[in-house]
Amino acid sequence: MRILKYPATSTWDSIASRPEISSSALIDTVQEIMDNVKINKDKALYAYAEQFDKATISKLQVEENEFSEASKNLPQELKEAIDLAYKNITKFHASQLIKEVKIETTPGVFCWRKSVPIQKVGLYIPGGSAPLFSTILMLGTPAKIAGCEEVILCTPPDKEGKINEAILYTASLVGITKIYKAGGAQAIAAMAYGTESIPSVYKIFGPGNQYVTKAKELIQQNGIAIDMPAGPSEVLVIADATSNPAFVAADLLSQAEHGPDSQVILVSDNESMIKQTIIEIDQQMMSLARKTIAELALKNSVSILLESPEACVDFSNLYAPEHLIIATESAEGLIDKVVNAGSVFLGNYSCESAGDYASGTNHTLPTNGYSRMFSGVSLASFQKQITYQKLTKTGLKNIGPAIETMAEAEGLHAHKNAVTIRLKSLKND
Repeated sequence: MRILKYPATSTWDSIASRPEISSSALIDTVQEIMDNVKINKDKALYAYAEQFDKATISKLQVEENEFSEASKNLPQELKEAIDLAYKNITKFHASQLIKEVKIETTPGVFCWRKSVPIQKVGLYIPGGSAPLFSTILMLGTPAKIAGCEEVILCTPPDKEGKINEAILYTASLVGITKIYKAGGAQAIAAMAYGTESIPSVYKIFGPGNQYVTKAKELIQQNGIAIDMPAGPSEVLVIADATSNPAFVAADLLSQAEHGPDSQVILVSDNESMIKQTIIEIDQQMMSLARKTIAELALKNSVSILLESPEACVDFSNLYAPEHLIIATESAEGLIDKVVNAGSVFLGNYSCESAGDYASGTNHTLPTNGYSRMFSGVSLASFQKQITYQKLTKTGLKNIGPAIETMAEAEGLHAHKNAVTIRLKSLKND
């Protein structure tokens, strides 16, 4: 992990840039998969399960006995951990319910906004070497609280054609019963276009590899909503002389192990802290099962020495990280300076893993600098807002003349007439 000492602000943009991924061949591959699913539906999904997952399956939808078997086989300790996380995530997201407020903007003119659930949503949950059952909690919980009528889930099967037991248990806990054995770009296409087995949805959520990400980008162009643009996972840690190097190293490695294209950034005003953290990284990495992946990620990563905690925050705002850990003595004093971040962790004991699993906040967050303009997933992600207005006779009399004047100025005479004809009818009232 290289160290940059007091880089000029003119170089910050280049330092903050993410590794570029060539996408021309990727687009062609993903588009071919999606077109095949759109045309051949279930038949294409069965073929891709054999090709990519090495699984021969006879039915795409998970059956009831698979749920009960998963619950029976899953270790009790893991079930209790998932239950605790579910409780906290439910509590946090339920607090985001917005009370409807009716405003009288002018006497007789009433306006309000109502949150309405998106009727049909689809969740994509990666399987493979790291089955992300925690993401079901992060997506399924707010979907259910929001009141979405139909929530479906796609996840790839293993070579035996089975779904990870933790995924099945967590889905059942949240209340998702429609689970389909489909992974990759083909799953995204199935949820977008619909097949004989898998219903189409209005919005698709969930992380995935570059094929899944590209598929989500492409279906967005076809009128299907997605949660947010996505890229490799990332974390930026701001540390000072009071930070614990072992803690900081552990946080950096927790993101580095996600994938070789992940990026971790350490920013500090203390050179000794940086050097101690790098030593800790080297020591801790030796015991990691995903050591090779973490090593590759660290090649994309950097430590930066700056003049002050405030300068560290300035760089962080430019980088706009998915996860921001402020592991400094003055962490809470820096909160108001943070303007670009997906989720922020304050102090030495607020590890990023807490947000990933069980603190209650959502771990589906904007990456690749998108936290400059996007929020992470929340209850609102599963809702849409409809505005309402009601005008009484008095209300129309109060604002009608202004509407007539504005409509005439824009040359929209039918708009004006819609008011004029009503005002004439009220002259004798």
